[in-house]
Amino acid sequence: MTSLVRHTTIDCTDAYRLASFWAEVLGGALASDDLPGDPEATVTAEGGALLFITVPDTKITKNRVHLDLQPQDRSRDEEVERVLALGATLVEDHRRADGTGWATLADIEGNEFCVERSAAELAG
Repeated sequence: MTSLVRHTTIDCTDAYRLASFWAEVLGGALASDDLPGDPEATVTAEGGALLFITVPDTKITKNRVHLDLQPQDRSRDEEVERVLALGATLVEDHRRADGTGWATLADIEGNEFCVERSAAELAG
């Protein structure tokens, strides 16, 4: 018998606020019973679920695990601009002149994630 990853859990200082940000990024939905101030909030989107749990400590160092996003209906650069407009910040830009590479961003609580090229861009 094996195990299934039910969701990826992210510690944060405001579960509902961070879950709302990620619901916008992923085009997902918050659980219907999640409310502002709740100690945890869940986002379900294509590809899986993210569980956000409020903890007393803040993020201090680089993530040991991070999400890699692949845009489905726009280019990598368009997705980077969209997510920046939602409140993310650019951490490192690994995009190259030939169109390859990725961008490392941070969400509204400083958790790093990457935006890669779309499937259409990879196909060429």
